[in-house]
Amino acid sequence: MQARMQNPAVIIPEAMTALLILSKVARKQGLPQATIELVQLRVSQINGSSVCVAGNARSAAAAGATEEQRSAVAVWRDTSCFSEAERSALALAEAATRLADRPDPVPDAVWEEAAKYFTEQELAALVLAIGVANMLNRINVTTRRATGSQPWEA
Repeated sequence: MQARMQNPAVIIPEAMTALLILSKVARKQGLPQATIELVQLRVSQINGSSVCVAGNARSAAAAGATEEQRSAVAVWRDTSCFSEAERSALALAEAATRLADRPDPVPDAVWEEAAKYFTEQELAALVLAIGVANMLNRINVTTRRATGSQPWEA
């Protein structure tokens, strides 16, 4: 697949700076790095961003997510390799990514389950991490960034 253009965040460097700062800030709020990476991997799978799926899988491995977790994140409900906290984060990520799929996009039950495991600051970081992943996915899918290039590369 041929990319339609360079990554817009490379063309507009201030955008890349803002995205990187937002991502770094979200990662410094106490949320386990493996949880962030698994959530972003799931978001990228839902959105069909091949470049992000590949990058998120590598990042998840580096953050300590097991091979079983990385392989099973798309079917997390049917496996036993995720903690209850990770499950709640994945459920929140799916709901926040699939906003148009139901009348109440992020049901209270999904939010309340995540709130059992994460502090308000960690929840804020989780929401930001989900948002950043969705934004990068949309940039990469729209511009047809293919696997083998990173979201921040030209």
